Order: sequence, then structure tokens, then C-alpha cells
Amino acid sequence: MLSLLRWVQFSAKPVWWLMVILLLASNGFVFGSGVETSELTDGTKELLQGLRDRNEDSGASILFFSENQRRVAFANIRELYPTRLVPRSSKPYPLVESLADWSELKYEVDGQSFGLHDFYALPGNRGLIVVQDDVILLERYASGHHPDTLWISFSVTKSVTSMLIGAAIKDGFIRSVNEPIADYLPRLKHSPYAEVSIKNVLQMASGISWNEDYADPDSDVARAGGANGLALVNYLSTLPKVADAGQVFNYNTAETNLAGELLRAAVGNNASTYLAHKIWKPFGMADDATWMLGRAGGGETGGCCISATLRDYARLGVFALNQGRLIDGTEVLPETWIADSTQPSKGYAGYGYLWWLLDENSFSALGVFGQQIFIDRQSRLIIAAHSNAPTAVGSVYGRHLQAVSLAIRDRLK
Repeated sequence: MLSLLRWVQFSAKPVWWLMVILLLASNGFVFGSGVETSELTDGTKELLQGLRDRNEDSGASILFFSENQRRVAFANIRELYPTRLVPRSSKPYPLVESLADWSELKYEVDGQSFGLHDFYALPGNRGLIVVQDDVILLERYASGHHPDTLWISFSVTKSVTSMLIGAAIKDGFIRSVNEPIADYLPRLKHSPYAEVSIKNVLQMASGISWNEDYADPDSDVARAGGANGLALVNYLSTLPKVADAGQVFNYNTAETNLAGELLRAAVGNNASTYLAHKIWKPFGMADDATWMLGRAGGGETGGCCISATLRDYARLGVFALNQGRLIDGTEVLPETWIADSTQPSKGYAGYGYLWWLLDENSFSALGVFGQQIFIDRQSRLIIAAHSNAPTAVGSVYGRHLQAVSLAIRDRLK
């Protein structure tokens, strides 16, 4: 079993924001409204226009916005970046409201005791939902945040990409995770990636050299962390092998993007459409979502930036908890896909197929600034969060969110 301390220590490392910095900086993303803004307030429109102007002048990344700017930007991504629609279902998956009394819940952070009212008061909290056996036991939104607010997920998206790769295997587009990734991306056939399997990429254990040091302007992540498409594949083709595939975990932003390239190449379609037809519509997501694109008209980035409502975050958790089955029992994913995805990898016991693992029962999709879908098999529990933490990683808010989640889990066990 992976100890809680080890999981906390690793998840506090700045790997998430290193990835997103490159994704959202000037390397590929441009500001530009693609939808009507008539429903926005004048103040919000003015702030969004200021953010567009700032990006055009300096190439500023969304990660360097102020907390107030992020609060607006995270809820209005389609106003700022090119996105593709993921249409809602006509038959939403039913979640029954039966709100519980949480007044006695206590949790600890840094040796101090807190209650839910303390968590709600943290500026980073935007929305929290607790679902057990399809029953909503807690649902609470911060001021200005609503049940229909689409909120960016950041690296929560990686776990969605993992499930879509499972769906592609179920559909026969991919034969097995043990296949070489170069079978689907042939430009990699004459590179060290010729020996790397899809499973190796999903576990970030390709054995290919990659420097994720953002402080180093000559690092791989600085050069190609935001690359997609041909630029990504060409860059990765030049990197040397430094370990046997599958043996060593090395957090690699580019291989997260490569998983998205694999998905699109295998299914012969864009990822948003495949998500809509395999999960979003058939499982019953109640609201439209959007998926950010690398450029206008381009492909989705496999490791980042689906925007969805809090309840649909929770429904994604229910889908994973139900082993990728629809409400009528139809299997969207291979029978053992979620179980396989949440097995500790050889390179790092806290990581599966683009999922973070806490122990044999609990696993999570996590994103910078506190986005979360926490899943516990034993208690059949989902805890999802929309967040705007003060910093991308390592914040006090993040420790509160994790402590609250574990306290809720322990109570419901």
C-alpha cells in the first residue's frame, strides 16, 4: 500500500503546473472569443477583454493571472482560448439529492482542527460535491459560482484521456496497451520510441530522456512542453533512451500530450467528438463541456483543459467507479480497464494509467489549483471540487481539500 505521506509529498511537487505552464503560454494558444458574451456582466466582459489584451501584448500565461483574474478566466475559458464543444446528454444520469448534516465533521491540517465552515471560507474553494451511491450528500458553491458554471479541469483531463484510450481498445481501434505506440504514430518508428508501449506512456515510464526542469531554459519542457501534433512527434523522436521501458517513472509533460496524439490517430477523429459519443452523451452528462485546443481548428491537448460543471465532474467519477459501464450495463471500457488503470506501476507505486493512487481503494484525477475527482471504491464515494487555490501546487488550500476529502471518506466508511 502506498502510504498517505508519500502520496502527499509527491502530489505537492510542481509537476502539474510545469505541464500547464507550457500548454497555456504563448506556445500555440491564442486569445479569441468563439461564443456570444451577452450573458456576461459588463464587469466580467471588461476583465476578459483585459486578459485578452494582456496575452496579446506579452504572451502571459493564465497561471500568472491574479486570483481574481483566474476566478473569471477559469469559468470562461471558451471566451479566451479556442475550444471544441462536447455536447450534453438528453437523458442526464440521475443524482438524487439527500443532503446530510455535516456540522460535526472535523478535519486536521498542520495539527489544527477545522470544520467544513472553515473550508468554505477559504477563497480557493469554488465548489464541492459529495456523491455516494448516486446520492448527493453535500453540494456547496462559493459566491458567484453556480451549478451551471463550466470550470477548467487542467490535468484532471489526463484521466479522461486514459479512459478514452480504454474505450478505443474496447472499440477495436487499439488492440492492446502492450502494443508499441509507434504502430499508431509511425514517425516514431525510427526513434527510441519504437520500443515504447502504450502502457509505458500511460505510466510515464517510457525510459526516454526528458528534462522537466522548468527553471532551465534549455530543458525539454521549456523547448517542447506545449508542443502538439507534428512538432511534438518530431521533437520526441530526437531524444535518447536512458532506461528500459516500464522501469523508471519520469514525469513527462510531452508524453501526456502524446497520449492525446495516440487517441486521435487511433480513432481517426478528434477527442471531443469521441468523448461525446463514448461517455458524455451515453453516460448522461447533464451539461455541455468544452475541450481546449492547441490552436484554432486544431487538436485537443490530451493532458489538459476540459471545462465542465461540478456535477458532471462527479458523474465522471461515477463512470470510473462503475468500471466504465453505462446505466443500462453497457460496457464502454474493457471489463478490467479501471482496475488495470489503478494498479501501482513498477516505476512509481503512486501512479497508474494517468491516475494518481492513494491506496488500494482510493484514486484521483487531479489538476493544478485544486481541481479534483476523488474516488473511493470501498465506500462508493465521489468527492469532486472546483477550486481556485492561491498557487498552482503546494498551497494551504490544497492541504485543506485533501484533509476534508479524507475526513469525509472516513466518516462514510
